[in-house]
Amino acid sequence: MAKRTFSMLETFLIFLLVMMTAITVALLSLLFITSGTIENHKDSGSHDFLTTQHTPASECPTATHASSATPEPPLFQNFSGYHIGVGRADCTGQVSDINLMGYAKAGQNAQGLLTRLYSRAFVMAEPDGSNRVAFVSIDIGMVSQRLRLEVMDRLQNKYGSLYRRDNVILSGTHTHSGPGGFFQYTLFVLASEGFNNRSFEYMVSGIMKSIDIAHQNMKPGKIFINKGNVIGVQINRSPTSYLQNPQSERARYSSNTEREMVVLRMVDLNGAEMGFISWFSIHPVSMNNTNHLVNSDNVGYASYLFEQEKNRGYLPGQGPFVAAFASSALGDVSPNILGPHCVNTGESCDNANSTCPIGGPIMCMAQGPGQDMLDSTQIIGQTLYQRAKELYASAYQEVTGPVASAHQWVNMTDVTVWLNSTHTAKTCKPALGYSFAAGTTDGVSGLNFTQGTTETDPFWESLRDQLLGRPSNEIKECHKPKPVLLHTGEMTIPHPWHPEIVDVQIITVGSLAIAAVPGEFTTMSGRRLREAVQAEFASYGMKDMTVAISGLCNVYTHYITTYEEYQAQRYEAASTIYGPHTLSAYIQLFKTLAKAIATDTVANMSSGPEPPVFKQLIAPLIPNIADRAPIGRNFGDVLDPVKPEYRVGEVAEVTFVGANPKYSAENQTHETFLTVEKYEDTTAAWHILYNDASWETRFYWHKGTLGLSNATIEWHIPETAQPGIYRIRYFGHHRKHEILKPAVILSFEGTSSAFEVVTT
Repeated sequence: MAKRTFSMLETFLIFLLVMMTAITVALLSLLFITSGTIENHKDSGSHDFLTTQHTPASECPTATHASSATPEPPLFQNFSGYHIGVGRADCTGQVSDINLMGYAKAGQNAQGLLTRLYSRAFVMAEPDGSNRVAFVSIDIGMVSQRLRLEVMDRLQNKYGSLYRRDNVILSGTHTHSGPGGFFQYTLFVLASEGFNNRSFEYMVSGIMKSIDIAHQNMKPGKIFINKGNVIGVQINRSPTSYLQNPQSERARYSSNTEREMVVLRMVDLNGAEMGFISWFSIHPVSMNNTNHLVNSDNVGYASYLFEQEKNRGYLPGQGPFVAAFASSALGDVSPNILGPHCVNTGESCDNANSTCPIGGPIMCMAQGPGQDMLDSTQIIGQTLYQRAKELYASAYQEVTGPVASAHQWVNMTDVTVWLNSTHTAKTCKPALGYSFAAGTTDGVSGLNFTQGTTETDPFWESLRDQLLGRPSNEIKECHKPKPVLLHTGEMTIPHPWHPEIVDVQIITVGSLAIAAVPGEFTTMSGRRLREAVQAEFASYGMKDMTVAISGLCNVYTHYITTYEEYQAQRYEAASTIYGPHTLSAYIQLFKTLAKAIATDTVANMSSGPEPPVFKQLIAPLIPNIADRAPIGRNFGDVLDPVKPEYRVGEVAEVTFVGANPKYSAENQTHETFLTVEKYEDTTAAWHILYNDASWETRFYWHKGTLGLSNATIEWHIPETAQPGIYRIRYFGHHRKHEILKPAVILSFEGTSSAFEVVTT
C-alpha cells in the first residue's frame, strides 16, 4: 500500500485537533482538582469513573445496577483525606392537626411553627471512592422503621448499590416538638393519632434531598476530631437508678451524666469550612409538653446558631455550611437543670418515686434554667453551641484511615445472652411496665402512675385484661421484676405493637466508629457499650478508636438501661422493652459488628431477618375539611393590623384570615409561612431579613369551626434590628372542595401594612 501523505491544510487541522484535545483534558483535570466532581456526567455504560462498592447479590437481591441509577460523578483520587459532601434540606412536615411526637400526650397537637426542622446529611468516602458512608441527623423525635425502609428503598432506586443499609445511618435528634405520624407499629401509630402519609412523604423527601445535595457536593477534604466536656447543661433525671450500678464502676466517673462531646470539623483541601457534627448526651425537652409550636428544641437552636454564624448573609436553613448536633446516649439525661420540684409547693421531689407529698407524681416536674421554656431552650442551646464552637476551632487531630461499615437485622425478642462462660439468659418479647405510664419529670403523664413501681395493680390489670387480653406467664416471668402493664409483644391487632426485628450498625471513618443504636441508652449503658466496642476493636489491632454513640437510629425501641438500673423500674427501665438483659444483648451484637470490621469479614456476616412493611395503617383521626374565609373576606386579609411604630425589643404582631397550614405540607408552592421584610431606599425594594425558620419569628394557627381559622405572626424585634420601614408577609394554602369536584390545594398570600422600627 502506498504511504499516505497529508496536505498542509490536513496537517494544520490534525495539529489543531490535538491541541484542542490537550486543552480539554487539562481543563477537565483542573475541574477535578478544584471541585472533585463533574455534574451531569452521563454514564455511557463504562464504569471507569463509577467508584461504587458493589454489594453481593445475596446481600442486596433487588438492587438495581448502577448504570440504571443516578450516575456517580467522577472523583479526583490523588490526595490525602476523604471525599466529603454535606447537605441540608427541610423536613418539617405538618405544623397543624397532628400530634407532636415525644411526650405521647393526648391533645398536644401542632398549632404553628417556631423553627423549621431539617435533615442534615454528611457523606464521607475514601480517596479512590471505593468505600463510603453517609450519616444523616434529622430534627425529628426518632427514626422509625417505616421511615428508614422507605428512604433506603428510594436510595436504592436512585443510586443502585452506592448507598445501602450498612453504610447509611439515619439518626433522630429526639426533639419532642416535631410531628408524629411516621410509624408503622401500632403503639406508635396510636400515640401519633394515626399514620399521616402527608407528613411522612414530606420527611422522606427532605431526607432524600439532603443526601442528594451531599452526594452532588462531594469534594476532596479533610476531617478533624476533638473531644471535650460540656458543663452546666444536663442532670440525671433518674439518679437513684444510676446508684444501682456497682460502686466500683461509678467511681471511675466524675458525674452521673456523660459530659463529653465528640466533634468533627470538615474542610476542603483549601481549608474552606464545609460542615460540623457533634455527638452529645442531652434530651431535647427544654420545650415541655404544654408546647404546641413545631421546633427543633435546644440542639436545633445550637445548630441554628452555628449555621447562622458560618453562613453569614443567608437566611436560616440556607447557605453551604451544615452543622449537626446529633443525639447520643441521652436516656436518663435532662436539660432541666434546676431539677424536679413540686409545682404546688416548690419543694424538691428528687426521690426514687418522683412524687410530691401533696398531689403525688403529677405535681413533680423538672425545671429548666430560664424564665420559661423558650428561654430555657435558648440558654441550653447557646451553651451547647458555644462549647461546640470552641472544640471545633481547636480540632487539629486529623482523622485518617479506611472507611468501613457493618449492619445486621436482629430478632431482639430471641437473643441468647452469655452472662459468663457457663450461663446464658434470653431477651424477651416486648412489654412495657407500670412506670412507663408515669412519664418522667420532664413530662409527667397526668395519670396516677408512679415511677419505681414493681407491683401490679388489680384495677389496671382487670382493665387491661378486658380490653387487650391477658399477658402470658412467659412474658411476665421474662420481664421480672417489671410488672407488665402492656404485653405489646403479644398484641398484633391491627399490626404488631412493637418491632421484633431491629437494626444494629457501625460505620467507621479512620479512627472514628459511629455505633448506631436503635433507642435511648442511659448514661451507664452508653459507657458500657462504648468501652466494649473500643475493647473489641483493640483486640483485633484497631487501637485508640473513638466510639461515638449515635442515638435514635434506624428503628425506635424505647430505652436501654443496665441490668442493675432495670431492677429499680423507673420510667427508663419500665420502657426497656426487651427485658432485663437488653443491654447485654446489644453489647454482644455490636461487638460482633466491630470484630467483622476489624477482621475484614463483614462480607461473611448474615444480613439477618428482614423487617416487615405493613399496609393499611390507621388513618389520621383528624379529617381533612375545606377551608373557609369569613363572608366578605379573602384568605390572607389582615384582621388585626400591626401598629404604625415599634421599638427594638418589642413584638410586632399581625393576624390574617388563615387556612389550615397542613395543606402547605402537601402543596409546597411556598417555602415559608412568613417573611419579615425591610424597605431599602437605595434599591427601592423590599428585602427579606427573617423567615419562619428564624428564632425571632412565631407562626400561630388558631383553629375555628367549619373550616374557619386565623393565623397570627409575631416578630420579636431583636436589639440588632436596624431602624427603618418593615412589613410582614404571610404565605399559605387552602383546601377548596366543591360538590362533585375533587379537592384542590390553592396558594395565597397576605401582607401587613408598613410599620416603622425605631431605636430606644
